[in-house]
Amino acid sequence: MILPEHRWPVARRRWTLAEELGFDHAWTYDQLMWRWLRDETWFGAVPTLSAAAAVTSRITLGTMVATPTYRHPVTLAKEVMSVEDIAGGRFVCGLGAGAGGLDDRVVDPTERSPGERADRFAEFVELMDLLLRRRSTSYTGTHYRVEDVPMNPGCLTGPRVPFALAATGPRGMRLAARYAATWVTAGPPGRFDALPYEQTVGGVREQLDRLDAACEATGRDPATLDRLLLTGAMVGGVLDSVEAYRDAAGRFGELGVTDLVVHWPRDSFPYRAKTEVLETIAEEVLLPARAGTAGSRTAAPAGRTAGTGGTA
Repeated sequence: MILPEHRWPVARRRWTLAEELGFDHAWTYDQLMWRWLRDETWFGAVPTLSAAAAVTSRITLGTMVATPTYRHPVTLAKEVMSVEDIAGGRFVCGLGAGAGGLDDRVVDPTERSPGERADRFAEFVELMDLLLRRRSTSYTGTHYRVEDVPMNPGCLTGPRVPFALAATGPRGMRLAARYAATWVTAGPPGRFDALPYEQTVGGVREQLDRLDAACEATGRDPATLDRLLLTGAMVGGVLDSVEAYRDAAGRFGELGVTDLVVHWPRDSFPYRAKTEVLETIAEEVLLPARAGTAGSRTAAPAGRTAGTGGTA
């Protein structure tokens, strides 16, 4: 996870280095601001990812995550189609319902219950799916209504750009089972004081069990849905050392997590860590794994290597 907090001469080097180090995918937050960095430098996700797409050639890029908070499905779908084209298909559209945070209050101060946000998100995902699959889309729902929206030339990836859906509740998990290539969690919800990763294993296991149930309820084979764990905010300590990373990757991989993402190290809170540790992980863990898989997707001890200064 590379925060969009630096001017492009600095940011460019981080995105290209993520690729050089061997990570499989790199993400940035699609937020107007970040909870702890409200008054700090913060750039837009789509321009950042477009620029990153132009200076990389292998690594997959993605939003973590776009929400209905200040995105409309029509304009977001057009932007997603455009970034994917620049990236040559190396793009994943991360989507989430939003949590009623700072972005919500700035753009739309309307108070919405969790149920109302869930209803809106369900329509948001459904309409995004239709827009990115079809050349022309009409849709009538409670929250969105569009008529004859053209989407040309369409996505490079068929039938559309893959979705990564963040969800912790049963309804969101069923949406992920129906529409997503990857399910996303940041760990046990409702807290932003990171626990040591060892203490979060049980909570992640419970989430994975509920995800399996959601897949079964929608008729999907659970094995066909990737599971991404974003560490740093709720799941801490993964970048304390190479040994900690190996241990965390092993523990979560045994649970069924396929993609483990860490934040690009910062010099101060939040996500404080040492870049040297990240580089050593790439050299001692990712590079040997990539060499051993002979061209297949990079594998950490637990599963695939993830990207953006993070690994999975």
